[in-house]
Amino acid sequence: MTLDPIPGLVSELAAALRARRWFVATAESCTGGMIAAACTDLAGSSEWFERAVVSYSNEAKTALLGVPAALLQQHGAVSEPVALAMATGLQRSSGVDLVVAVTGIAGPAGGTPNKPVGTVWFGFASRRSEGTVQADSEHRRFDGDRAQVRQATVEHALRGLLQRARA
Repeated sequence: MTLDPIPGLVSELAAALRARRWFVATAESCTGGMIAAACTDLAGSSEWFERAVVSYSNEAKTALLGVPAALLQQHGAVSEPVALAMATGLQRSSGVDLVVAVTGIAGPAGGTPNKPVGTVWFGFASRRSEGTVQADSEHRRFDGDRAQVRQATVEHALRGLLQRARA
């Protein structure tokens, strides 16, 4: 039996964000708010957690995060450009210090040969000390059923946030 690493990751993330006096936000598609829920499960999260946007549909990605419709049409929702646009859109509208965005195919349906079930793109956006925004992305392919893909996505997102909060 393995222990759930998520509560420990959230505690570490909280400490790193508090030390920098940073706030975090999430832009979530395939996880449907699970990253935000993991963060806000920790008492005192209002000291470092700012907001979350669940943008499951393409229309929500455009309306709530400013993802250009043309970008969605050209690359599809599960893509690097869309993950980056989600992250930078939320960073721009919220002004928070650190954002993670996730978009993926949790399954069991919806996969294609080019984007199989378990494909997830992560976008990260962080405000630098000189006032600029740094954005980067990561791509992962997780095995398992829908619940396992979503759980792995949450864990990877938290690890990515922690790494950037400590940088």
